[in-house]
Amino acid sequence: MEPKKQKFTSWLKTSITARMIVVGFLLFVLLIPLEFVKTLITERAYRQQEVIQEINGKWGNEVLLSGPILKIPYKTYREEKVYIPETKVFEIKTEEIINNAYLFPDDLNIVSKVTTKEEPLKRSIYESVVFTSEIAVDGSFPSIDFSSKDIPHKDIIWDKISVLIKTSNLKGIRNTIEVNLAGETLAMTPKYSQAYLNTIETQSVSNFPKESTEMIPFSFTMKVNGSESLKFIPIGKETDVSMTSNWHSPSFDGNFLPDDGSREITKDGFKSTWKVLQINRQFQQEFFNELPDLTEFAFGSKLIIPIDEYQKSERTAKYGFMVIGLTLLVFLLIQLVSKIYIHPFQYIMIGLALVMFYTLLISISEHSSFFKAYVIASASVLGLITLYSRAILKGFKFPLLICGSLASLYGFIYVIIQLEKYALLVGSIGLFIILAIIMFASRKIDWGNE
Repeated sequence: MEPKKQKFTSWLKTSITARMIVVGFLLFVLLIPLEFVKTLITERAYRQQEVIQEINGKWGNEVLLSGPILKIPYKTYREEKVYIPETKVFEIKTEEIINNAYLFPDDLNIVSKVTTKEEPLKRSIYESVVFTSEIAVDGSFPSIDFSSKDIPHKDIIWDKISVLIKTSNLKGIRNTIEVNLAGETLAMTPKYSQAYLNTIETQSVSNFPKESTEMIPFSFTMKVNGSESLKFIPIGKETDVSMTSNWHSPSFDGNFLPDDGSREITKDGFKSTWKVLQINRQFQQEFFNELPDLTEFAFGSKLIIPIDEYQKSERTAKYGFMVIGLTLLVFLLIQLVSKIYIHPFQYIMIGLALVMFYTLLISISEHSSFFKAYVIASASVLGLITLYSRAILKGFKFPLLICGSLASLYGFIYVIIQLEKYALLVGSIGLFIILAIIMFASRKIDWGNE
């Protein structure tokens, strides 16, 4: 048995195929701790989102505004034939029923100024970008005429007409909202009702111009704290929205994009305008009995952080297989060229050092910038592997080669993760160059030693 064992050990040390099989096997073993690191990054990113949601919930969540809307009560009648036992005849009884109609404006103009806080709200190591928006709204309603719906003028309850505004963020409102309608100032209050969830409503309009055929003007201002995004629902026949902000990274979101040529984005903020016509969206200007949910037609801007530390760390970890594989391949080629035997355990130590780069990166980036974390983590791993390879390979030639190769690889990956449009192109060219270098370096290896 002993001679067979010695023969097998000798085959592992001298056979190129055996060493390639061992290194390949160790590479796949090292994928296990690498996957644990990726899971850790995902968990930390998820925890960040939880904390941000808690912060935003106290300050104010996404702002979605729909309004103003005229709520118009009207009478309908239901006739019922009732048998009267005393007279032994049928009588017609008429029941009066109160329903509501909802009328949208003809013209709706919204001017919003979004100001982010200079210092983001923080909890522990996490922070959230929040804003305060000052919104000025004006426009006009058409004169009320429901004759096409068989609702006569006299059946409208004119002294019960009120104004509704729907918003997703009642908690964030920071001023007393008063609607000026046809010269009358109307204070708004919330209503506790499932039918009017996230809705504020005025008291009844005392002097509604019921006989007028002119447009009915309105206006109001609103100051609201929010986070993530500011959106509007285009309920006007013609809806014009303008938005300015000091935030430098907007994402125009929703069913409509800003007008061509109106978008202006700089490092100091952005400006944009929208113009939405009734023909651009698929709903009418009046609804009866029930007000539908029109959220799907909303549009506006998200205030995003382009790439945060966890996203960058996750993108970096995706290249972990390539970094570990190429580094082990460099050691294997050095072993084949120099005839120095490298034990499988030493390959494992080198691989674990490479995996430690990602744990160092994510832990340091939570307390510093990603660039500083990347430099510190890569320098630490480079120093450790260079010193370790100096002890294994004896001398300075090969350790310096490994240090230079690994430094170039980390630099290449940093450049890739900073790119957006050209990441795939630069990555593909880089990998092609790496492959060419490996092919050139391995051209004189004697593959016949099996």
